[in-house]
Amino acid sequence: MKVLAFGASNSSQSINKQLAVYAANLVEGAEVETLDLNDFEMPIYSSDREAELGQPEQAKAFFAKIGQADAIIISFAEHNGSYTAAYKNVFDWTSRIDMKVFQGKPVVFLATSPGPGGASSVLQGAVGSAPYFAAEVKGSLSVPSFYDNFDIETQTMRNDELKAQLQDAVNTLA
Repeated sequence: MKVLAFGASNSSQSINKQLAVYAANLVEGAEVETLDLNDFEMPIYSSDREAELGQPEQAKAFFAKIGQADAIIISFAEHNGSYTAAYKNVFDWTSRIDMKVFQGKPVVFLATSPGPGGASSVLQGAVGSAPYFAAEVKGSLSVPSFYDNFDIETQTMRNDELKAQLQDAVNTLA
């Protein structure tokens, strides 16, 4: 099984990318491919830019990566209660290629933040809108207080309860 994992952030130190990669590596026997949203940077989407530029190669490449995967794990960073501008822009451009951005793939949606909210607002929005974009949400989990619950040095979950919940979520992809 090929699992595509990424953090919905363009931060070079993204805790969401760390969580997504960790989760993907919990999928037994999976071949994990990690994406960096910085590789898909494009002008901010607008209908005027689309008319001028057409469909950028980065959006086509992102859509192709989703199509090549058997399953997807995304961990959403939350900026002011919503998606990061970096993720939203890639998503908007890609949805212009095909509204079925996730192409019927099974997904696990995660979110984390340094605070106790665990980016749960953006996770709720992502899970709620997923069916409109052909994502089959198999599981979701918000991880609060990332630095208290995840060991940065060993790249492992130190909270056993959250680790079990995360394992249950990724097991749905098998």
